[in-house]
Amino acid sequence: MQQEQTQPKTILHQLAVVLLGGYLAVVVLFYFLAGEQLHLRESRGNIDILPAESGTVELMAGCIVEQKFTTKVQRLEQVSVQWGTYYRQNIGTVLVELWDIPNNQLLLSQTFDAATVTDGGLTTLTADEPIEGLYQLPLALRITSLDSQQGSSLSPLMNNGEPENVEGEWEFLLNGTPAQGTLCFAVRGTDYIWTGLHYWEFASAGFVFLVLLLAVIWYRCKKGKRSYIINAIIAVQKYRFLIRQLVGRDFKTKYKRSVLGIFWSFLNPLLTMCVQYFVFSTIFKSDIPNFAAYLIIGTVVFGFFSESCGMALTSILGNASLITKVYMPKYIYPLTRTMSSAVNLLISMLPPLIVCMVTGVHFQKSAILALYFFACLIVFSLGLGMLLATSMVFFRDTQFLWGVLSMMWMYATPIFYPETILPDNFKIVLKINPLYHFLKNARICVLDGISPEPIVYIQCLLLALAALLIGAAVFQKFQNKFVLYL
Repeated sequence: MQQEQTQPKTILHQLAVVLLGGYLAVVVLFYFLAGEQLHLRESRGNIDILPAESGTVELMAGCIVEQKFTTKVQRLEQVSVQWGTYYRQNIGTVLVELWDIPNNQLLLSQTFDAATVTDGGLTTLTADEPIEGLYQLPLALRITSLDSQQGSSLSPLMNNGEPENVEGEWEFLLNGTPAQGTLCFAVRGTDYIWTGLHYWEFASAGFVFLVLLLAVIWYRCKKGKRSYIINAIIAVQKYRFLIRQLVGRDFKTKYKRSVLGIFWSFLNPLLTMCVQYFVFSTIFKSDIPNFAAYLIIGTVVFGFFSESCGMALTSILGNASLITKVYMPKYIYPLTRTMSSAVNLLISMLPPLIVCMVTGVHFQKSAILALYFFACLIVFSLGLGMLLATSMVFFRDTQFLWGVLSMMWMYATPIFYPETILPDNFKIVLKINPLYHFLKNARICVLDGISPEPIVYIQCLLLALAALLIGAAVFQKFQNKFVLYL
């Protein structure tokens, strides 16, 4: 009896050490791996170049083309202008300037050789250091030439309409006279991320929350009340030998009587990628940068998701003989199925690593952060697997419905196509698709070499925990009735 009372306290002490120590390690490691993207993001106020419809004017000496605009970029880095050459070799120079109108201050200035500009090409003003303090400030992009002659001059391109959804002062002028249209120009910069700027405050709040959670668990244990967290840990420790046996059995059964055996975990995503790569890069002409790496990451992610949920779906029915004869917590069955799929996922990560190296992906430290989104995917799959396992006990048609649903889910996730091809009215499908968020951000970490915004990590964690809590709650509610339907 004394041992039973001591065990929760011992487990709570171990949980506190692991949870708090692990949290501090993750917080520091994330700060190091996230780098600049923890504090800065690509500005949502960036201005994209409008489609060119005509030239403004042949920019001879004395001509002035000016575009007044208001920016919402917090840290301006680049301003680009698109040019027309009249399909000829031009001579002379053009001067591009960016002015702060209220303060009459020259911010950026550069002279470009007309002979080096191609038709439809860009000239870009780049700041040595990002310029701050320009948010919602009226600016003027002024283009002139001192030495260009008629018949050999460039022409800044323009769009004949007006930009949409813009605020502030926007005006297009030719030689000081207002004109209809908008200069074809772009503005690029970065914005500060509020959550990143207060990272350590949020990290401290998270630490306090964990301490309070542990205090509540300790208080409940002291009063002799039930704690689901402590009971779950006790159950896992008590049945850890059986858990290892079930995971090993599920993993070995998958490759039973197979000549290549475990090597299929390595070969399967590679062969799938090769087939899809041929179809979508040759027949459908996909223009996704580094399509092979893009494709195999999507293949591995969805392969794990489909396999883990499919195995968890039959976890209760498949172990009916054990459930009716031997007592153990029933959630262990879908848990072990998900764990065996996770082992397979670990092996399946080797092909993407090889493909990325072969195709020239330069790994940055942010690539390690992709593991976070894989972990969220595992938690999400466990929650959904418990939900499917419960449904399968009472409705055998679940396995057939899941086959159709998983196929729909695959096409609703940009595995082998870019999300940009979807019409705007279908973008909502991506926003409500958890698998899309896990996959997209894992690709960002690996292929783009940067970290997503801090809020993204919280969103993915909430999606995973929501699925786990819903799946566990439904499973807990109906598990006592399982034996009646097996």
